[in-house]
Amino acid sequence: MKVNKNLEIAIEASIEAGKVIMKVYDTEFDVEIKGDKSPLTEADKRANDIINSFLIPTEIPIISEENKQTDYEVRKNWDTCWIVDPVDGTKEFIKRNGEFTVNIALVKKGKPVLGVIYVPATKVLYYADNDNNKAFKVSLDAHTFSLEEITKEAIQLVPKIQNSELVQVVGSRSHMSQETLDFVQKIKGEGKNVEIVSKGSSLKFCLVAEGNADLYPRFAPTMEWDTAAGQAICNAVGIEVISNETNESLLYNKENLLNPWFLVSKSNNK
Repeated sequence: MKVNKNLEIAIEASIEAGKVIMKVYDTEFDVEIKGDKSPLTEADKRANDIINSFLIPTEIPIISEENKQTDYEVRKNWDTCWIVDPVDGTKEFIKRNGEFTVNIALVKKGKPVLGVIYVPATKVLYYADNDNNKAFKVSLDAHTFSLEEITKEAIQLVPKIQNSELVQVVGSRSHMSQETLDFVQKIKGEGKNVEIVSKGSSLKFCLVAEGNADLYPRFAPTMEWDTAAGQAICNAVGIEVISNETNESLLYNKENLLNPWFLVSKSNNK
């Protein structure tokens, strides 16, 4: 797949951010608690600075978890914007379980048109350009950017062909919300077996996109930067991310950057 310039920039930014994240990961780092009670580490700040250094020259405005948010009166006039989470899964980072990601998406008229998810701990990269309706996964040898190597080694993602007997649902093994438990019970009530598949951060989207799960119900709060890149990757392979409020695809650069609850599934599961 020929990689467009913005996707190339996003891929390089994610890998460079991953490099600085792992430098912090391998040290004794401090944890701050932000006003919304979410944790923040030096990795979030350093990764954000790196990503900004790549994205600012594109002259496309940026919504990042770690940037000061632009007022909606200005944002509502943006046709296109970047949506970034420098470290998605900071709690996973603090636990040192490796299940944290760098998320970078480009959104046009509220819809993700390309997405990059980089997993620094394993050096695995997911990316999608929705113009081509293809998404890819590649394992890197090091946190170094070579577009030629990436495109040569990348494997195209293919969602699961659904097995009518077994439904793999992405969720937490230890503390699923009541709404998610009810959702699982409903599937079981249809005579199907359910297996819970667990992953941290935006890797939940990747599980569905690469065929390792059927459904990802998210009946708990998320922000736009948690989901935009994952939605781009899912959409590129025919997986929908559907709002429980509108029964339509999640939209971005909204006045309120908090997402509604949603379901990630193949189109025919809507």
